[in-house]
Amino acid sequence: MKITKICCIGAGYVGGPTMAIIAQKCPQIQVTVVDLNAERIADWNDEDVNNIPIYEPGLSQVVAEARGRNLFFSTEVDKAIDEAQIIFISVNTPTKTYGKGKGMAADLKYIELCARQIAKIAKDNKIVVEKSTLPVRTAEAIKSILDNTGNGVQFQILSNPEFLAEGTAVEDLLHPDRILIGGDETAEGQKAIQALVDVYSNWVAPEKILTTNVWSSELSKLTANAFLAQRISSINALSELCEKTGANINEVAKAIGMDSRIGPKFLKASVGFGGSCFQKDILNLVYIAKSYGLNEVADYWEQVIIMNDHQKKRFSNGIVQTLYNTVADKKIAFLGWAFKKDTNDTRESAAIYVANDLIGEQAKIAVYDPKVSHKKVLADLDYLETRSSKKNEEGVQSFENPYEACKDVHAIAILTEWDEFAQYDWQKIYNGMQKPAFVFDGRNILNASELKKIGFIYQGIGA
Repeated sequence: MKITKICCIGAGYVGGPTMAIIAQKCPQIQVTVVDLNAERIADWNDEDVNNIPIYEPGLSQVVAEARGRNLFFSTEVDKAIDEAQIIFISVNTPTKTYGKGKGMAADLKYIELCARQIAKIAKDNKIVVEKSTLPVRTAEAIKSILDNTGNGVQFQILSNPEFLAEGTAVEDLLHPDRILIGGDETAEGQKAIQALVDVYSNWVAPEKILTTNVWSSELSKLTANAFLAQRISSINALSELCEKTGANINEVAKAIGMDSRIGPKFLKASVGFGGSCFQKDILNLVYIAKSYGLNEVADYWEQVIIMNDHQKKRFSNGIVQTLYNTVADKKIAFLGWAFKKDTNDTRESAAIYVANDLIGEQAKIAVYDPKVSHKKVLADLDYLETRSSKKNEEGVQSFENPYEACKDVHAIAILTEWDEFAQYDWQKIYNGMQKPAFVFDGRNILNASELKKIGFIYQGIGA
């Protein structure tokens, strides 16, 4: 089957970059990204590609090359579904905030809406690809909806999970560790798998394209994120032990990371992990395990989340205790709000929860992040529903300039590991602060000895 038209429903952090790379590498395929959010589509179509809604190093150049040639962003969902041979579903699957599975299970209402829309519009056979992170056996539910509500056409459901790390999404898409495609073991299922393999083969080596059954593919995605998050929580658990014993977590991490069986990646102690995937996917895994009565399995994975929450709480408590057990009316600068460097994504960022705790203690927060707007900062705090929007507005300010954000503050907290933070004139920052001047380095990115020489009281993680 020769693929000439692809549609992706969802112009977010996965759909946008993934389709941009497919369009760049497959100029013979028309790729249309659709979304009902007209403002988001308008941003993707902005004449100045630097204004596209997602910041990823290298992404604007890729969009500039392919947009208007064979990459299109549109709100015409039905038209794109009708014309496409392959339809990627890349919509949000947040953790449920209501009903059965609240706080753990994935909310699949947007997935179901997509499936019903595809079933209603499709007049010829389609390959439907799950790109969103989904619980195991979601493909079964999608197939049931498509087969029972469609126009009698044949649908093949494939699972093709993304393994992108935000901040390196373009590089991850161009040079993936692996491409995973799960599908039916029937002849038709294998044909559908091959059609998608052929798309990726335009730039990915055959040995890096792995094909499995649908269930293995769905579970592999959840498991990969669970293993990565587990490593972060493991090193963060040890960071607390280091602080009590006089060991240094950076030295411990280096020592164990040199063991070839363990390796050095994801052994960086910090204020805690964030992002849209790790917590959501582990909670999903916990819920699935519980639904099968595997309570010990569920408890094991849930501990990863418990440890991460503890690390964030420990960081905010440490600030309060060090500042003489009160931060009321004290100004604290936050350097960083995004959940990691090189992205404007703030979902589940540690900064949100630390700020929320400190505002609860009546602190005044001054935020500087090179890629996050004040509107987003306020929206993140409001989402927690801890207090009124007005109270959040009173408790937090954002600045365009890091030196302005740090002026007259009692303390600085590093919440995101942006490279630029280590390059600042810290003597200048010190001169403009209240004394004693405190730095709480939640990412261990600053030179502790240099800061102490200047006069800062420095606290990192795990030392």
